[in-house]
Amino acid sequence: MTHVTEHPLVQGGRSAALATACVRGGVAAGLGLGALAVLVIAGWISSPYPDSGPGGVLHLAAGLWLLAHGVDLVRTDTLSGLPAPLGIVPMLLAVLPVWLVHRAVRDTLDVPGGGDRRPPSAGGAVAAVAGGYLLVAAAVVVYGGSGPLPAEPLSAGLWLPAVVVGAAGAGVWTAFGRPLPEQRQAAAALRAAGLGLVTLLGGGAVVAAVSLAWHAGEAQTVYAGLAGEWSGRVAVLLLVLALLPNMAVWGTAYGLGPGFTLGTGAFATPFGVVGDPAAPAFPLLAALPDDGRGGWVHGAAAAVPLAAVLLQGGRVGRAARTWTARDTALTALGAAWGCGVVVSVLSAAAGGPLGTARLSAFGPVWWQTGAATVLWGACVGVPVALGVRAWGRRVPRPKPLPVPAEASAVQAVAAAPTGPETGPVPAAGLVPPPTTSAPDAPEGAKTRPETPPTAPAGRTAGAKAAVAGLGLDDDPPYDSTYDTYDPYGDSAFEPYDYLPAAWEPGAPPPPPPAPSAD
Repeated sequence: MTHVTEHPLVQGGRSAALATACVRGGVAAGLGLGALAVLVIAGWISSPYPDSGPGGVLHLAAGLWLLAHGVDLVRTDTLSGLPAPLGIVPMLLAVLPVWLVHRAVRDTLDVPGGGDRRPPSAGGAVAAVAGGYLLVAAAVVVYGGSGPLPAEPLSAGLWLPAVVVGAAGAGVWTAFGRPLPEQRQAAAALRAAGLGLVTLLGGGAVVAAVSLAWHAGEAQTVYAGLAGEWSGRVAVLLLVLALLPNMAVWGTAYGLGPGFTLGTGAFATPFGVVGDPAAPAFPLLAALPDDGRGGWVHGAAAAVPLAAVLLQGGRVGRAARTWTARDTALTALGAAWGCGVVVSVLSAAAGGPLGTARLSAFGPVWWQTGAATVLWGACVGVPVALGVRAWGRRVPRPKPLPVPAEASAVQAVAAAPTGPETGPVPAAGLVPPPTTSAPDAPEGAKTRPETPPTAPAGRTAGAKAAVAGLGLDDDPPYDSTYDTYDPYGDSAFEPYDYLPAAWEPGAPPPPPPAPSAD
């Protein structure tokens, strides 16, 4: 019988894991490209007047896939014959490739229990998956260069690796359980930045949706004029859906104050529209503010960043109750910077050129929106964090405790006047019970009572506190008289069964008779 020796490359070696990760990256790129190609081919088949063949459709799918990664495209079939750039990324299209890369890295590092395969290191997983993905992307760039939407080389060399490596890094973070920094200030700053970012984007989406609903008639007219047949309207509708995240970022930039550009020399801010806008006909662009000076309705958009920094500063202040004021201010400022960096990246992706000349600048300006986010967080978020911290560190004033009824009764008894003619009042439960004489007992002899005396109930907590406050001794010294004294003449009497709850002085036992001289 021949025994087969398993090579480490086959039996879960590190080289095999890296090769598998590289293949995963290529498969992720192929899945994203294939899904987009199927969607474009379906639209081409359903169109009654296709103006290109299958080759043109595949080139269009390749260009849209590259555009989803932030790569600028160049339109060659323009009316003027001059190439025009296209740099606005439909941000909803970017969700699929980013998620595929993220999942590929996560699955590479996630080894099931009991498996023989050794996972690669975090850096190795990122490099392998990103390498396999970028190999496919390079082939797509070369293929799309001969179509109507070739990729701009500098943009492809910059944005494509950045997006892929960033998504791979997020996959590593997820595979390790999404850990936060061990330093408390850094972790609190990240959480607060995430809360402020979600609030900003959600508020921007609300602002854009309200404006679009206000101009619903104009948007419907533009939508109906772009395409007459149902296939064209479906294509326009899909493009509108893909641009909805861009619309939320535009609304965020509008509420922050800088607004966005509508062509070279034209700006839309809450204070009004400046310049001559050069907006093309599109349903979402119908929601742009009207020309003229902005009113209170436009200024109400500033409530979005205000609410975001209030929540952001409050989150930092609640976490900083035991910190110094300096650490609290630095943490709130770090949260503002973190939120500003993410808003800058999203603004850069949501805007870009739509053509040449006046359309070379369209959408939010990334450095303006980022600076405005940091400024809002520094001017409002830091004072809010310090105020919430000071409010949480306040010491409540102690309230007086109510006096128990038992303590009041003991104090009243202790305050009663006593004189030489008035003896000590026996405590409750210490009055000797009546005795009865047995029928056969001699006269004068005492017997055990019919019902044994019950020990008085112990003092309550209130009574003990009152006695201690009066300076009385709650636990008197021990007296051996209780060991020998038998008031009932019974040898089986156990004195500890009928001990009183507190000591009270009583008559001493009678002395034993003196021995007679006889």
